[in-house]
Amino acid sequence: MSATEQALETPVFPLAGSSYRCPAPGYARLRAEAPVVRVRTEGGVDAWLVTRYEEAREALADPRLSRAETVKPDAPRIGGAMTSSPDMIISMDGAEHARLRRLAAGAFTARRIEQMRPGIQRIADGILDELALGGGPVDLVERFTVPMPLTVIGELLGVPMRVLRMFVANARDFVTVDDQGENSDSVNGMANLFESMVEVVADKRKNPAQDLLSDLIAARDSGDRLSEQELVTFAFTLIGAGFDTTANQLASSVLALIAHHRDQWNWLAEDRTRVPRAVEELLRHVNLFSTDSAGNPRIAAEDVELGGVKIAKGDAVVIAISAANRDERVFPDPDRLDLARTPNPHLSFGHGMHLCLGKQLTRMELEIAVDGLVRRFPDLSLAVPESEIPWHLGGINHALSTLPVTWTS
Repeated sequence: MSATEQALETPVFPLAGSSYRCPAPGYARLRAEAPVVRVRTEGGVDAWLVTRYEEAREALADPRLSRAETVKPDAPRIGGAMTSSPDMIISMDGAEHARLRRLAAGAFTARRIEQMRPGIQRIADGILDELALGGGPVDLVERFTVPMPLTVIGELLGVPMRVLRMFVANARDFVTVDDQGENSDSVNGMANLFESMVEVVADKRKNPAQDLLSDLIAARDSGDRLSEQELVTFAFTLIGAGFDTTANQLASSVLALIAHHRDQWNWLAEDRTRVPRAVEELLRHVNLFSTDSAGNPRIAAEDVELGGVKIAKGDAVVIAISAANRDERVFPDPDRLDLARTPNPHLSFGHGMHLCLGKQLTRMELEIAVDGLVRRFPDLSLAVPESEIPWHLGGINHALSTLPVTWTS
């Protein structure tokens, strides 16, 4: 252990103080003094915590830092992690991960996503039309930030709305942090998600349509189709990732803008061509992750050196993406929300092998949603004091329970 590490009190991950507005304040000191440091994890084993951008990006791309090792039966329990299973794409490495990703990648190319723009615009406009007709105040989470991405991913996959509605509650349970017992909410949530998709996949086999789920059923990779287990698991993973993270990022971004950055909300309303660049800054600055990491730790499959620190085979590694996104070496004045910031090489979608498959879809949904809100409701404001707005606690993401808003025009 270096003298710098010895001089630091051993932190406990997740660090205290993370919010949707910023990562835990303790990360600034770690970035400066020990960007790769040994920490305790709540309810789990020791782990290496990576906080600086350069080392975080390197760790995310290093195949020796394995996700598959974290889901083996004898794997150590790492605090701050979400539950996942070996057959989920986020839990795979190497050839297995590449095979599943290759089968779905065609549906998520930039060209294919751009072709979805008119449909996503139609969905957003329809929901906003209903919102405007009713008048305020309304709960923006219930009326817009959840139903919009939920409808989009449902249409993309070809999953009926009755199944999607069941996903909302079960997905919330599934992303519970450190709730990994045999009968935990997280495990039960994952089981319910799996069960609800079995019938959908079986029906798609009999009645294929023009949707991603039908394409996955028909897809082959070197003559090999996805197994039933892989199809069902992949489908609920795509739905969860496709609506929950987008819904939470959108709700928190709107809250940040109308409660704390009114000048920048007005700046967008003045010229909506600014929205795409603004979305990149919202992704960097507005903190999605409640533990300041994506909840997907890694275990070193062999000895690794990172940031001058030797990480031994079998050691756990946690990558604090939110902290890396505030690294002053990469982002000048990193704690300031600057919707015109460029360049903006944030790590909010990850990097390397596990770079988010749906990143272009998420970007487009956020752009269309923010554009629609500033266009239709330029004077959107909170209907209650921010201190009265409830949050879901214990999840991997900062997730608003409600967002009461109103407007006058």
